[in-house]
Amino acid sequence: MIGSIAIVAGTAIGAGMLALPLATAALGFIPAIALLVVIWAVSAYTSLLMLEINLRAGVGDNVHAITGKTLGKKGQLIQGASFLSLLFALTAAYLTGGSSLLVLKAQTMFDIALNNQVAVVLFTLAFGAFAAFGVAWVDKFSRVLFSVMVALLILVVLFLFPEVSPSTMLTGAVTESVADSWMAAIPVVFTSFGFHVCIATLVRYLDGNATSLRKVLLIGSSIPLVCYVLWLMVTLGTVGGPRISGFEGSLPALVSALQEIAAQPWISKSISLFADLALVTSFLGVTLSLFDFISELTRAKKTLVGKLQTWLITFVPPLICALYLPEGFVAVLGFAAIPLVVMIIFLPVAMALGQRQYSHDSQYEVSGGKLGMFAISLVGLIIIAAQLWVAL
Repeated sequence: MIGSIAIVAGTAIGAGMLALPLATAALGFIPAIALLVVIWAVSAYTSLLMLEINLRAGVGDNVHAITGKTLGKKGQLIQGASFLSLLFALTAAYLTGGSSLLVLKAQTMFDIALNNQVAVVLFTLAFGAFAAFGVAWVDKFSRVLFSVMVALLILVVLFLFPEVSPSTMLTGAVTESVADSWMAAIPVVFTSFGFHVCIATLVRYLDGNATSLRKVLLIGSSIPLVCYVLWLMVTLGTVGGPRISGFEGSLPALVSALQEIAAQPWISKSISLFADLALVTSFLGVTLSLFDFISELTRAKKTLVGKLQTWLITFVPPLICALYLPEGFVAVLGFAAIPLVVMIIFLPVAMALGQRQYSHDSQYEVSGGKLGMFAISLVGLIIIAAQLWVAL
């Protein structure tokens, strides 16, 4: 159970955490925390709904197979398209964020003015190559990086916490439109709680034990919530919401501002390394999933030519997006919320309604009934509307 809880928490915590202060600075600390709690509740409910679906369908099936059983080929097509869109969007977001940090590092460490487009290509080639190496290499590499990242997060929070000013933390940015501030924050916060892709695997791992799985999902999803609250406290409470809001989504600007506050040089370096690792670990996990998905979709051969073709399909679309949206880290993360809503809200609701109609025997059923599913679907529509509001 401890390992399973770590998987849930580890799947959620990543580069999206870096975007939270940038996305919520205009709201102020209290509204931002309220939004975090609401989105956490939505994610926890949908994870339990997906648990119910998995247990009803039978232990051992993956999400694609379960979708086919309950919603047919059309459901599988929607699920596959949403999954592909989500991974492409996340890859593009991590490329923009990673390349911007690479530009900052080249300037501060080597006094080299690196062109952003060159940085995007370098980041893609350097870390994108791991996707072709296979899951065994990425798994070993990611375990080490993620462990170091968590240790650095704890270190940074502990050393920045004494610098937190309650008055600074509670001061929100003055904006022309409160509605715009909320609409911009909602999709990014929602994307930061996306851990649902690991549920089918955990159901198999824990042999379909509903009681244990329910605890795993609730505890595992609560850990990111606690981490995000602490992260917002030390960022909004030191740099301040008005100043962060002025960064206009620039990740290097946030990292540099936190480094200025750090009293000791090694804490400053820890902040920089934490940001780097948060991006790289998320990038490796997402691109490995995308590479494998495209490989299955295209039925690519395991030869060098086959892997190269798959690699190009995996990275060229997000690379083009990153080249034309150099400061699009937060914006593209927000766009990822749309396919994520389809994957973890709309499709699970449709599958649960279908299963309950034809099967009344289940070892686990989420409370709330049709009213709960209607409410969660309404939240999904609000999240999509928020992102469309921002985009248009």
